[in-house]
Amino acid sequence: MHPIATIRTQVTVPLRFPDGYATTARVYSFDGLVDGREHLAFGLGDRADAAARPHERSVPLVRPHSECLTGDVFGSQRCDCGPQLREAVERIADRSGYLLYLRQEGRGIGLYAKLEAYALQDAGLDTYEANVALGHRADARDYTVAAQMLTALGADRVVLLSNNPDKAAQLHRHGISVVEQVGTGVFLSAANAGYLAIKATRGEHALDLPFVHD
Repeated sequence: MHPIATIRTQVTVPLRFPDGYATTARVYSFDGLVDGREHLAFGLGDRADAAARPHERSVPLVRPHSECLTGDVFGSQRCDCGPQLREAVERIADRSGYLLYLRQEGRGIGLYAKLEAYALQDAGLDTYEANVALGHRADARDYTVAAQMLTALGADRVVLLSNNPDKAAQLHRHGISVVEQVGTGVFLSAANAGYLAIKATRGEHALDLPFVHD
């Protein structure tokens, strides 16, 4: 089992996206997370209501979303992170649950290293090969903190919004029961087609891409 974390602060924050979609979130910070980083949980739908009774809540829809400054904030087309984040907030708000915003830029290698990996991709490596060439694991993310956050929030059973089987496997190892896994949309563009194809084949992400075959 993972070490115990506790809720540090919780505040209500109104959200509004560039396309006009708006909702309200209950945003949580934590003490005791194993990596010491400032990860956040966004309670959406019924979970945005601090007064709601826990025993009346259904199993939450949860997306652990790895921070991507270039995609989430600046709309980079090299990945699908920004559209996934936008979609996740609305889907979770509709059903009720949590978006876990994890400070794991570049699949855990950091922002500067991610840009260095982009340069290697421009020279012919794929997204996983580039991370390895820089001396990192192909995917360096550890979801112990996600399990800690969910436990602190009282969510030991979740419906997981993700295409990535490793997220479900890691949460399960840390005592979080994934009762169902549902996929995100596929946000395909000319700029990210190769990136998505590699995630589907090498990363085993459940992506229904027209040019990827078993």
